[in-house]
Formats: sequence, C-alpha cells, structure tokens
Amino acid sequence: MYIGRFVVVGPGIGAYRVSSRSFPNRRVVDRDDTLTVGPTPDAPETDNPYVSYNCARRVETSTGGPLAVLGNGSHVDPIAEKLEVGYPARDALATSLLALDFEKDDYDTPRVAGVVGAETATVGTVRRDALLVESVDAPTLVATYERDAPAAYDLAAADADAAASEVLDADFEHPVCAAGAAVDADGVSLAFDNGE
Repeated sequence: MYIGRFVVVGPGIGAYRVSSRSFPNRRVVDRDDTLTVGPTPDAPETDNPYVSYNCARRVETSTGGPLAVLGNGSHVDPIAEKLEVGYPARDALATSLLALDFEKDDYDTPRVAGVVGAETATVGTVRRDALLVESVDAPTLVATYERDAPAAYDLAAADADAAASEVLDADFEHPVCAAGAAVDADGVSLAFDNGE
C-alpha cells in the first residue's frame, strides 16, 4: 500500500518517513541539529517547492521542557517557532497547519506533523476537507494518503536511531528516507536513516 509521507508520534518517541513515487532521489541530512530532507547529488533538478524542507527540529521551551517537531514540509519551522514562544502543542500545530493549508500540488497533498514531549505527544494534519489535531498517549500515525486521519500504530523503537530505521523498513511502498526523534527530561535526540 502506498500511503505517501507519514509521521508517527507517541510520548517520548517519534518518526517521519519520506515515501515517494515522483521524487525518490532524496535524503535526510543534519544541519545544526535540524534534520532536512533534500535532493541527493544525482537527483534531477526541480523547482518543486515540496521536495526540500526541514523534517525534524529540536525545540527548547521555557515552560514545557524539550520537544521535537516532525513533519512533511515547511510547516515544521513555524510549529517549532510557536512552541519556542510558549504556544501549547495543539495550538502550534493547529495555527501553523491552518495557515499553510494542504499542499497546492496535483493531489492536494495533506500536511502532516507531530510534536513529541517526554510524556506527551500531539499529531495533526490539514487536508482539503479537514484540520485534525489530537493529543495521543500511544504511537499514532498520520499519512498523506490512505491513512490521512490519526490512527494507532505499533512502533516498538525506544530511541531515535531505531525509530528512523523502523519506519523506513515499514511495510509501505516506495520508502526513501526517514528521521527519528526521542525526547526525555535531558533533551531531544534526532537521527536519520537514508537506507544506505
């Protein structure tokens, strides 16, 4: 089954996977503690605005402890910025997803995102027909296609490296690369798996 790009978040753990039929020549790179999806050196040139973006960021808050934000596009940055100035996760997700709306491509691709805290997690999506944001207490998946509403997901990983590898190896079509995040009282760990 092809579900496109997806996020899985639960308290303390999260992951994001790029699955793509159109732009498979991508990878995740670490840029100063922010994980960025971008083209591989051999990728064909494109002016598609949805090919490169930050997919995982660490966030330090003044009141809520460390957080990680994961998502499939440019909305990751404003979500992180809102969290940094004190927005609750639900509000940071809802306002950013609503402001940027679904992707204006041929498929009206939904935007998906999640916020992971040491003991909390919130997941959201904006589609052509809905804005959904939910606090979750167990790993929950939302994808751009087929599974475009939050639903329980069996994520066994306990650290960022394992989370990235587990979602990259998940039984969904066209895997490309993945990012993982783990959050505890000491901070946020980020990792990626480019399938190499």
